[in-house]
Amino acid sequence: MGPVEEMKPGNQTVATHFFLLGFAFQGKMQLLFFTLISVMFLAILLGNSLIVVVTTIDPVLHVPMYYFLKNLALTEICYSLTIVPRMLVILLVERKIISFTACASQLGCVILFVTCECFLLGAMAYDRQVAICHPLHYATMMNRDRCFKMAVGSWLSGVPVALGFTAWLFTLPFCGSNTVDHFFCDVSPVLKLVCADTALFELLIFIAIVIIVMIPFSLIAISYLHIIHAVLQIPSAVGQRRAFSTCAAHLVVVTLFYSTTGIIHLRPKSSLSSNMKKMVCLSYTVVTPMLNPIIYSLRNQEVKQSLRRCIDKWLLRKQMAIISLSR
Repeated sequence: MGPVEEMKPGNQTVATHFFLLGFAFQGKMQLLFFTLISVMFLAILLGNSLIVVVTTIDPVLHVPMYYFLKNLALTEICYSLTIVPRMLVILLVERKIISFTACASQLGCVILFVTCECFLLGAMAYDRQVAICHPLHYATMMNRDRCFKMAVGSWLSGVPVALGFTAWLFTLPFCGSNTVDHFFCDVSPVLKLVCADTALFELLIFIAIVIIVMIPFSLIAISYLHIIHAVLQIPSAVGQRRAFSTCAAHLVVVTLFYSTTGIIHLRPKSSLSSNMKKMVCLSYTVVTPMLNPIIYSLRNQEVKQSLRRCIDKWLLRKQMAIISLSR
């Protein structure tokens, strides 16, 4: 399948569609990979949807920590829906063409949801700091209004970046090859297709990425320094373990997210091969969103107990409905 393009006056070719190269799998390997990604995608939707439902309907979980967790789960769902369905289409029917508009929309959504996740992880770290370092003032410092503003701020933080850079990138001239060496429209592989000077764009996008990554990461680092200092003041080892256990799931998620996104976006000129970069991208677009609800539910007794309560209530309602129908 060749590139889709139209002719402009002066024999200049301008891309109207892009050709997503995807993964270099053939035959049984391609089918196996499709099955694996499909199962992981279903796990993402099911796991994160369960987190959203449970934290919404169970009053016990109507606290800031789970409010931010619900927003994180929503972000993961939106992020995966932006990338994975088209990836599965490429793997199954090898329909690799994506329109100019669809590519721009996908890129904008990716920037938006990654930025949102960065700031939500920062907000969650701050929440844990207040809970451990200022337990007596926790209800006041993390009141409903402040939590709402922090969540909305996280969602809106990526809007100007996503709109600004996506609009700028897709008004640049694309000519010649329009094959995107990736499984979705990301900044770096799309930028390679531009036939104009992109030095200013590359500089500003790098600065934006550093700011987006480093502000939440700095907040997380400062929060955990305060947490460590506070926990070390606790006289009993049991108390220290209990305090640290409330942060364990968040720390694992932060490590997974920043270690993978940092390799790709903070090191654009890294020596990683194209296929290796795709696999790293796959880890934070599919693997991490799948693991997040597992990490939070397995490490958290409150979430597991809440799930049991919700299942018990659902089973009870079903039994009552069956009894009422049988009368």
